[in-house]
Amino acid sequence: RADRFEELFGDLKIGREPTSRRNSYFVLRLNFSEVDPNGDTNAITASLHRHINSCIYGFDLYYREHLPQSVKRDTVDSFVSLQNLLFVVSATPHKLYLFIDEYDNFANEVMASQIRGIDRYQELVGGEGVIKTFFKVVKASAEGRGLDRVFITGVSPVVMSDITSGYNVVKVVTHLDEYHDLCGFTHQEMDDILAATLRECSDEWRRMARREEILSMLRTFYNGYRFCGGEGRPLVYNPTLALYFFDHFIRYCRYPEEMLDENLAMDRNRIRFVAGLPHGEAVVNRALNTDKPPTIRALADDFGIDALLKSEQGPAFLISLLYYLGVLTRMGRDPFGKLQFTI
Repeated sequence: RADRFEELFGDLKIGREPTSRRNSYFVLRLNFSEVDPNGDTNAITASLHRHINSCIYGFDLYYREHLPQSVKRDTVDSFVSLQNLLFVVSATPHKLYLFIDEYDNFANEVMASQIRGIDRYQELVGGEGVIKTFFKVVKASAEGRGLDRVFITGVSPVVMSDITSGYNVVKVVTHLDEYHDLCGFTHQEMDDILAATLRECSDEWRRMARREEILSMLRTFYNGYRFCGGEGRPLVYNPTLALYFFDHFIRYCRYPEEMLDENLAMDRNRIRFVAGLPHGEAVVNRALNTDKPPTIRALADDFGIDALLKSEQGPAFLISLLYYLGVLTRMGRDPFGKLQFTI
C-alpha cells in the first residue's frame, strides 16, 4: 500500500513527518481469536499451527511479486514456517513487521473453561508449552534474523506474565495518556456521528430536545471507559456497541429493542471465572454496589495464573483483572488517593 501512504496517513503526524522506515516493511498478521480453544492441548496446538501456516500462506500470495522465492511451509510445525519466511525476507532489502491481535484470546478461553480449564491453560503457557515456545521463537527472530517490529494486542496481562521468561522484551503502552482514546469514541465524535445519522430521520428526531435525549441514552449505556492514568481525561464510548446502536438507528430511526446486544456483551464466562477465584464472589458483589465502589492503591500488572489462584493475594488483584476484562473502569480517586472503579 505504499502508493496509498498520502491517502491513509497524510493528515496525521506520521504523514506530515514520515520516518526513514516509511513503506519499508513486509507485514505478517496473526489473530489468535481464530485458534480453536476446544479439545486437549494437542488439539489446541495443532489449531495454532494451522492458523499461523494459513497466515504465512496468505503472506506468500500477497507479496509474491516482491519475494525472490515462495515460502516453504512445514505443515506440522508452523514455527519452522515462520523461520523459512524470515529466510526469504532476509534476501530482500526489507524487514518484517509482525502484528498479533488478541494474543491471549484462546488461552483466556481455555482458562475460563469448566473442563480442566486451569490445567490445560498451564500446559499451554508453562514450561515448554506452545504459547511460551511461540514467543521464544518471536524473540529470537528479532535478534538479527529479519523481524524488526512486533505489535501485540490482548485483553489482560495474565498470559504475558505467564510467558514473561519467553518474551521479556515488551513495552506496555496500555495506560499511556496519548493512547487513551485510540480505541474508543470521544463525546465529540459521538455527537458528530449522531448529527449525520439524524439527517436521515424525520424533523421530530432532529429537535434539540430529542437529540439531547439520545446523547443522554448513549452516555448511560456506552460511555464508560478510561484507559489512561490521567484522572482528568474524559471517558470514551465503546465503539462496537455505539456502532451497533447507530447501525440500527440509521435504518429505522428508533432505538434498538436491546441497547446492549447480547452478542456483543462482556463475556459472562470470564466473570463467572473471576467469581470462582478466591475472594472473587465478594469482589463481583462489591462491584455491583454503586454506593461503595471498589478501591485499590494501584493496578496490578504482573499477574500470572498461579498468583490469581492464591487466596493471600486479596481482592485488589481481582479488581485489577475485572478492569482489564472491561467489566470495571476507572472513575477517579477517593479522599485517600486510592483508585476508584465503577461498572
